[in-house]
Amino acid sequence: MKHEVAAIVEGHGEVKAVGVLIRRIAAEVRPEMSVDVLPPLRVPRAKLIKPDELERTVELAARKTSGRGAVLVLVDSDDNCPAELGPELLHRARRARGDIPLGVVLAKREYEGWFLAAAESLAGCRGLNAELVAPADPEGIRGAKEWLTNHMVAGAKYREVLDQPALTARFDLAAARRSDSFDKCFREIARLVEELRVRTLPPA
Repeated sequence: MKHEVAAIVEGHGEVKAVGVLIRRIAAEVRPEMSVDVLPPLRVPRAKLIKPDELERTVELAARKTSGRGAVLVLVDSDDNCPAELGPELLHRARRARGDIPLGVVLAKREYEGWFLAAAESLAGCRGLNAELVAPADPEGIRGAKEWLTNHMVAGAKYREVLDQPALTARFDLAAARRSDSFDKCFREIARLVEELRVRTLPPA
């Protein structure tokens, strides 16, 4: 049986990357499950956090799964504190569709910060330097995309739409969990997968 997840993202790179990320984490926590990630809904962050827009988008995502799947909202925190904005968005999402498994994840500053946390696992990949080393405080760096470009071979540049899905398929999930926001992301996706599994168990 396939278990469906509908994702809501803000960037073009995440449209292709989020399915890779969800399937990788699902395979780690429940390798026996078949998880189908539906084509994500992309809504610019500034629009998504407006009153009623998140609720409307969550409702639309839930309908894509016929109300039987899970919904994951994944956006960058930018200059907001993930620990403050995340619970607020989750509360709003649950007001819209509290009857289904829901998760809200905010990457601290930006999604690419998770690559920095697991930089060694990406050495030599997609033009990145072969001696790549993770910075001491990956979540504290403003401009993770620029950091990646600055640590590529001469002439190479980080291209979000192409490189984000490719690096998502490659980066070390365990190493990335040294980033608090990615650890939260891993746990949220694992929770959604488990809730989907429990929902389809036969009655005792």
